[in-house]
Amino acid sequence: MFQPSQSLTFSNASAVLAQGLQALAQQQSVIDMAALTTVDSSAVAVLLAWQRAARERQLALRFRNLPANLRSLIALYGVEALLPGDTADTGAAADSVRQR
Repeated sequence: MFQPSQSLTFSNASAVLAQGLQALAQQQSVIDMAALTTVDSSAVAVLLAWQRAARERQLALRFRNLPANLRSLIALYGVEALLPGDTADTGAAADSVRQR
């Protein structure tokens, strides 16, 4: 299972994108975000690119352990339905945005 390191921001988005695409090419269909602590909007773009690549390969891609800061960005951009994560993650993202 592919697991990005602690950061997914503009400064390393291209490299992390390439690593994830390589994992998808090896038919990995789960990406574990447990180590991720620092994100910006580039992270959402990378997840969307991975999802598009997975669909092209007819893989049902799932994201695990989405950190709260990334879930908030996903909800902010309104792309929760495009980026399926753990069931608990999806609800927590919606709750986080409602509380603001």
